[in-house]
Amino acid sequence: MPGKFYESPIDEYLPQNGNRGYRVSRYELTLVYKVASNRLTGRAEITAVSTAARDRFALDLSQSLSVSKVFVNGAKAARYVHQRGKLVITPAQKIPAGGALVLVVQYAGVPKPVRGPWGEVGWEELTEGALVASQPNGAASWFPCDDHPSAKASFRVSITTDSPFYALANGTLLRKQTKASQTTWVYEQSEPMSTYLATIQIGPYQKYRLGPGPVPMQAVLPTRLRAAFEHDFARQPQMMELFVERFGPYPFDAYTVVVTDDELEIPIEAQGISVFGANHCDGRRGAERLVAHELAHQWFGNSLTIRQWRDIWLHEGFACYAEWIWSEASGGPTADQQARAARHNLSRQPQDLLLGDPGPLHMFDDRVYKRGALTLHALRLELGDQAFFDLLREWTARYRHASVDTEEFTDLAGHYSTVPLRPLWDSWLYREQLPALPPPAR
Repeated sequence: MPGKFYESPIDEYLPQNGNRGYRVSRYELTLVYKVASNRLTGRAEITAVSTAARDRFALDLSQSLSVSKVFVNGAKAARYVHQRGKLVITPAQKIPAGGALVLVVQYAGVPKPVRGPWGEVGWEELTEGALVASQPNGAASWFPCDDHPSAKASFRVSITTDSPFYALANGTLLRKQTKASQTTWVYEQSEPMSTYLATIQIGPYQKYRLGPGPVPMQAVLPTRLRAAFEHDFARQPQMMELFVERFGPYPFDAYTVVVTDDELEIPIEAQGISVFGANHCDGRRGAERLVAHELAHQWFGNSLTIRQWRDIWLHEGFACYAEWIWSEASGGPTADQQARAARHNLSRQPQDLLLGDPGPLHMFDDRVYKRGALTLHALRLELGDQAFFDLLREWTARYRHASVDTEEFTDLAGHYSTVPLRPLWDSWLYREQLPALPPPAR
């Protein structure tokens, strides 16, 4: 029924998120952020096409932000209601199916993370500055959006903030302009991006170019951490080279690593960007496996993005397996040694997780990461190295910048096997009991 937004969830893991009736192709965000007061003022222009004739449309937007005006297709201000994290807009005229839809939302407030079963996600105030870590449903903490991983769009983000601070968003920096005490930074992310991968990073940072390597890389971090960073992250160019060889071409124009002045519990992935805390720069390469993990997400998670959260193993299992691939290539334990140790540890934990559908409360459980990586190792032992890495390269090429699901991966893998793979998928993805690994390759 037109106008109802709660009856049929797009994703059962996050039933409140995502919206029906339109498809966004582009977000243009014009933001002003005052660091001292953590105050955000925004204008979002959202270009979409309607997929059904409707009299109302909804966007996801946190109640921490107050909407002042909404316009639809350039017409005078439209009626809207903003409650329970939904901004419901009623255009003056009903929009037909296939009709152009340009929504302009003006809003402001003190952004706060969104609370959920996974803790707080979204816009987070730092000691000096801010960061955005939106997985899985925090994008609405800072802009109105269709907040679901299957809804990819291009982005332009203009962020104006106090001049001493560095401001970073996804994509290419188009221009930077300083007026009086404020600087405006404008970024263009042309490749399609899920809303949870959109980010803003603001802090007392300097930018450094990294290299040489096959992909332009830069670091954005406080000066005090530079010496430790240069040691801890020194092997990133070799990592990039290895992953390009194993997974196929890097899917974006460049790669940026941010290190915040504050400590972070875990690193954060965003499209074209990874974010680490000061604690991940320990001068001893103590976080190197995480450096590999976050880099691998550029292929598995950011270029290839799941349609439904239940398939989260396609992100986290692959990124975890990339840690083992890096370990093997850089003189550490082999992937097989890592897999057998991980399986031993998992065997001592509760056997109540279904990797192919872990449920919302368990989708970021470490067992999803490790069992996902073990599934890939079992597949590698079944196919052999040549076929396995050929499969990964075809997987990333075929679905570059697109949405994916488990069935697409298992179907593609079938083309690389001389025997049916159904028993492997059944035992690793769709049974709770942890299977045995095949014997090591000779």
